[in-house]
Order: sequence, then structure tokens, then C-alpha cells
Amino acid sequence: MKSALLIGSALLVSALPSAASAEPVLLISIDGLQPADLLKSEERGIQVPNLKRFITNGTYAERVKGVLPTVTYPSHATLLTGVGPAKHGIVGNNSFDPMQINQNGWYWYATDLKVPTLWDAAAKAGLSSANVHWPISVQAKNVTWNIPQIWRTGHKDDAKLLKALATPDLIESLETDLGSYAPGIDESIEADETRGRFASALISREKPYFTTVYLTALDHEQHEKGPDTAAAYNVLARIDKVVGQIVAAQMASHPDSVIAVVSDHGFSKVDTEINLYRAFIDAGLIVLDSNGKINSWEASPWNSGGSSAIVLARPADAALKTRVAHLLAGLQKDPKNCITEIAERPEIARLGGNPEASFYISFSPNAYAGGFKGPSAPLVSRSTSKGMHGYFPHSPLMLSSFMMMGKDIANGRNLGEIDMRAIAPTLAKAMGITLPDAEMVAVR
Repeated sequence: MKSALLIGSALLVSALPSAASAEPVLLISIDGLQPADLLKSEERGIQVPNLKRFITNGTYAERVKGVLPTVTYPSHATLLTGVGPAKHGIVGNNSFDPMQINQNGWYWYATDLKVPTLWDAAAKAGLSSANVHWPISVQAKNVTWNIPQIWRTGHKDDAKLLKALATPDLIESLETDLGSYAPGIDESIEADETRGRFASALISREKPYFTTVYLTALDHEQHEKGPDTAAAYNVLARIDKVVGQIVAAQMASHPDSVIAVVSDHGFSKVDTEINLYRAFIDAGLIVLDSNGKINSWEASPWNSGGSSAIVLARPADAALKTRVAHLLAGLQKDPKNCITEIAERPEIARLGGNPEASFYISFSPNAYAGGFKGPSAPLVSRSTSKGMHGYFPHSPLMLSSFMMMGKDIANGRNLGEIDMRAIAPTLAKAMGITLPDAEMVAVR
């Protein structure tokens, strides 16, 4: 595996323009885009002509090995930094909330990133940048024109919050011609189409040197209806049109551009939800008050869909660790609980996962960890979601996508398998900038 990744990285370097011919870069993320949905699009009956251009007219990876956990925010942080979650600090979608008081808060804030991003490197080089809806972009101070991703309740006041956090007057000025911008909580294809129009207009008007755009509807549809379904394929076909519009705006503004399309993870069909809170409550590791709310905790799950970090209130307490290890081992023995792997700190560190976790659980491909649902929720139940991700990155179902085309990019080149951490330094190379903290070998 390691040799395959190194070969892929070497091919990636050879596919790039030289530093002397550095070019503007557009980075588009399609959340949940599985490699096969593009590489086998004809077989699956998916109409994606704009994305297929990247295969025939550009360089692509058949497989991208992701990070732990294989969920949106840690992956998008890696795509911007070239390092894993243990180093960049975004170790899940949601911040740790064992008392359940943060109202499902996410890692929205760029201030949580512990290493420089491509946005930062571009600014350091005196290059302008723009962003539409990329995760972890609130307070990204080095983005010249920023429409960050954030939501709270879906109330109309969310629009006021977003405008307060975006570059002053940016959304308002674009809305003059385009109508209302999409709410952050809206993950529908219609919302992606709106964001695509805003991204295209922003690129045409400001001509940023580096632009990031995030599209979320495919992920949403696969959670709701399942991966490898007609509903998901239909959404992807509409996203393809959005990509075509954004690419056209980019090429009109910068004919010499390098354009990359990425995804953050794959997908698995699911039918079972595991409520680890039930087990931890029954074991006395989580204590509820008389109203069924969490009153105190000694150990708590930190869930990421198909995997769960287990955090101890006192990590150095050997007796507590033994108690939790015994609980987890007992859960794993029962096949109904769908636990396939339990990693401890050395293996978590090797995988680049959450350094706060004393244990890390991965579930079988049909199951995932659900959130806290009160004092009476059962340990195992039928899932409401039809698709999930978040499993350990060595699962073949979690492989994600990478492709790029543009000036001096080799046509039809297949990189095989690459490491997700190689993507950010690759794009830095294309722009003629560097990411000194990147964990993959720097592009030469």
C-alpha cells in the first residue's frame, strides 16, 4: 500500500506544471463523490460530461485514501493543509460536547486549524482568494472574498449570521443580481445550484487567483436515499452542470487555470444504528439527571458516523481505562453491536486520528454510531439513514476522488491510488506557493 501511494505521489508531481509556470487554481469539492460514480459513469447510467472531461483532458486518481475519521470536516481540513487530523486539529465534524450543551455545534471556525492552509499560503505570496461554502471557513482571515459555511437552526436569522461573518457586503452585492443566497443548513441540490451561481459570479467579477467551492447535495442524497441509487445519480448529474458553469466562469477569467475536483470520502449502505450512550450509561460511565440529561461523565463517545472516538475524562487513570476497555471488548463480542475494530492510542496515532481519544471504534459497513437520544433509547436500532461514512480510512468503501485539468496538466493520466494529504501540496505547486507543514513529500 505504501509503495502504491509513493508511486501515485511521484506521478502526481510529474503531472504538474513547473513552478516557473505557476497558474491560478480553482478547487471544487463534491461531498461524497465516489470514484466509481465517475470512472464507471456510463455503466451506471450517470450523465456527467463536465466531470468526464477531467478524465480525458486531465490527470486523475482511481482512489484517494482518506483520513481518520472519513467525514467532511477533517477531510476538508486535510485537503487545504496537506496534514492529517492529529496535526491540523479538526478531528471530527462536531466539536467535543460530552454534556450535550453545544446544540450540535460543528468545527465551523478556521481559528481551530493548527497549521497554515492554502488560503494562508496564497495570501503570504500576495495572491487573492475566494471561497464559497467550504467547511472550516468562518474567520478565515486570509480569504479575500469569503462566503463561509455556517448554520444554526434554519431560522431566517441564520442569513443575518452568515452575512455578518462573510466579507462585508459580499453576499448582499451578489444578491442584487442573483437573488437570495442559500441558507447554510440547506443541503439540497437547489441550494448547490444557487451556490454555483454565486461562485460563478464571484469568479467573473473578482477574478481571484485561488478559489474554493464546496457542493454538498450528493452527500445529503446518499445519506437520505443511499449510495448507488437512482436518486443519488440524478443529483450528481445536476451537480455536473453546476461544475460546468463554475469551470466556464474560471476559464473565462483565467484561461491558464489549473482546476481540481475532489471529494472527501466514499459511502456505505447502512441499516443499523448503534447507541453507544446506552452502553456507557448502563456501565455508569455517563450519569443522567432526573430530567434525562447528562449530569456527569467519565468516558464518552465522540461519534463520526461509521466510527467513534472514546474520550476519557481522566486519560491517565489506568483503572478507568481498564474499565472502558472491558466494556468495549464486551460490546465487540456481540455481533449485533457491529463493532469490527477497536484501536488504542498507538494505532490511533499511526492513523493520524484524534489525539484526545483513548480508544477508537470502527463499525461494520452496515452500521454507524448515533447521537445521544435520551435515557430510554436502545443500544441497537434500525437506522433512519440509508448511507453513511466515517469508517476507518483503510475501508475500500471510503475511498474518495481527485482529478485536475488545465494548463500543462497531462491528459488521460491515471495516478492509481494517492494519499489525500498529497492534494494540498499538489495544488500549492500549481500556484507556485509552498505548504511547509505538509506531511507528504513536497512537490519538486
